[in-house]
Amino acid sequence: MFGETDYDPTCQFSSIPIEEQLEALGRAVDAGKIRYVGLSNETPYGLMKFLELVKDSPASIKIVSLQNSYNLFCRSFDSGLAECCHHEGISLLAYSPLAMGILSGKYFAPDGGPPDARLNLFRGRYLEGESRYNLSNVVVRAALKEYLDIAEKHGISPISLAIAFVLRHPLVGSAIFGATKLWQLQEVLAACQVKLTQEIITAIDEVHRRYPNPCP
Repeated sequence: MFGETDYDPTCQFSSIPIEEQLEALGRAVDAGKIRYVGLSNETPYGLMKFLELVKDSPASIKIVSLQNSYNLFCRSFDSGLAECCHHEGISLLAYSPLAMGILSGKYFAPDGGPPDARLNLFRGRYLEGESRYNLSNVVVRAALKEYLDIAEKHGISPISLAIAFVLRHPLVGSAIFGATKLWQLQEVLAACQVKLTQEIITAIDEVHRRYPNPCP
């Protein structure tokens, strides 16, 4: 389901039964190797199915988190998973809050950004990332330009806008990001202190209304 916007039953693939997964996780809990369980890249159905089977499982398992992509480009979590997580007490561990660096604006530069930036360094070898966050896509490019304009208008960095947007969500327990340089880490940590005004949120939602799913 990763990156998909529509469900196609013909593409359903076989996986290890959930019951078997829970049994193995239960053994890890009982052995003291882990305390809690988290899911990743799940759908509302997948999350609720795990929770349903946990109730009937003899194992001492507590599912506490869901690790899914969430950022200004990708807000599919809000469509169905948010309601499930709210009622079931599950926190979202939001990964890719900067959309693989696209939302920082660095790839929007005329030269395509720093040569050691991930999408440049691994060009042609990172098909999922390149296809999902592709600035040659006119919709992605248009949405990005508007988010960059919002940041500039309100005197904050694009990174601050993107990180603060994710962290303001009441169900987000943490945002997962990657940094290869100290200054990148410092900039993200500074962004964690930024609080978005209602004017900024309204502007963000207006862009989202016009470009609801530029990157599935």
